[in-house]
Amino acid sequence: MVTNETEFARAQAVIPGGVNSPVRAYRSVGGTPRFLVSARGPYVTDVEGREYIDLVCSWGPALLGHAHPEVVAAVQDAATRGLSFGATTPGEAELAELLRERTTVLGTRLFDRVRLVSTGTEATMTAVRLARAATARDLIIKFAGHYHGHSDGLLAESGSGVATLGLPGSAGVPADVAALTIVLPYNDLAAVEATFAAHPGRIAAIIAEAAGANAGVLVPADGFNQALSDLAHREGALLILDEVLTGFRVGPAGWWGLEAERAGGALWTPDLVTFGKIVGGGLPLAAVAGRGDIMELLAPQGPVYQAGTLSGNPLAVAAGLATLRAADAGVYARIDHSAARLAGAVEDAFAAEGSPVRVSRAGSLFSLAFRDGAVRDYDDAKDQDVWRYGAFFMSMLAQGISLPPSVFEAWFLSAAHTDVELDRIVAALPAAVRAAAVSDPRPEPAG
Repeated sequence: MVTNETEFARAQAVIPGGVNSPVRAYRSVGGTPRFLVSARGPYVTDVEGREYIDLVCSWGPALLGHAHPEVVAAVQDAATRGLSFGATTPGEAELAELLRERTTVLGTRLFDRVRLVSTGTEATMTAVRLARAATARDLIIKFAGHYHGHSDGLLAESGSGVATLGLPGSAGVPADVAALTIVLPYNDLAAVEATFAAHPGRIAAIIAEAAGANAGVLVPADGFNQALSDLAHREGALLILDEVLTGFRVGPAGWWGLEAERAGGALWTPDLVTFGKIVGGGLPLAAVAGRGDIMELLAPQGPVYQAGTLSGNPLAVAAGLATLRAADAGVYARIDHSAARLAGAVEDAFAAEGSPVRVSRAGSLFSLAFRDGAVRDYDDAKDQDVWRYGAFFMSMLAQGISLPPSVFEAWFLSAAHTDVELDRIVAALPAAVRAAAVSDPRPEPAG
């Protein structure tokens, strides 16, 4: 009989840890990972035939819901013409044009040029390389708890799986490489000012998630992103805005677009911006974009080398185009409404139990932390009763709700989640809250 346990044992025999991305291993929540075989709308199904309401949504890409008919049809149509050509296709420019069009807000364009790559890690790695080439400087500022992929220079205090597994960074990163990245507390402009003063003329760029979503949700303080832009430019450095998670997820033009709309116009623009997740509609695709003069440094136009055999893969491009074209104002309104309702229900359920929790929300992304105070930075995110999440997670899973298997990850909703699914999620919360409240941080006695 095929079960999640048998599949996990099989995988562990041939794959390190039994998974191809660490958080999937359930190390921080306990139990056996669910091996999924299908998904449709707001539901996923495991090898045992059990169906779950999905609040992972492929870590963001399933904006419309799983297996959306228009996206599936676009991929199937593209596949009939070939899976990969190793050559440029018309769809690549079509997607690039659509990305630029969607990120033009109140007359201000977010970027001039864009290059398609296959992963968010590739996008941020390329952005850093471009920034160093453009400024002829080496040092990079990043923020604790912000995750920008697993390239060597960006893993220190990264959040996401690094936080989930309790790691400070990664083995195998040379000290000389790590020393080129300066890690600062998030939402602390004074620390950024002091760092520029301590390293005059040496800092190439600041890289920041547009809104933090990898140490739980970390919301930028009002005006923080604009201040980063102003500081960087004053010091001859660049700002790289990482919208791999937030881009086209929290709104039609990502977090930058939300800030621009709230201000009545774009008061600032980053020099470089990275996208992922939704731009590929669930298939491997990401992008680095930015000012024309910086982007033109990329080969073959300039001296900065970047390449990828599957960059701009025609199936991924087709999925991205179909997803973005279907993601209209109604889609974002539905997801925002669902997120507001569910985040409020989580708060209410914990309040009813008298158990401390803080829900942080950035657009439709939200997360919970088992603490009383606000979560402003990575230190706050780590200062919580992390162990309670495992009990909460397993209770929800037993009731047919699939949450991110880490307290340091955001929850995702899709336009396919209706009141039927939300009602079921809300109904499952009281038992999960009680399980978290009585959970024990001590290990069980041996023997």
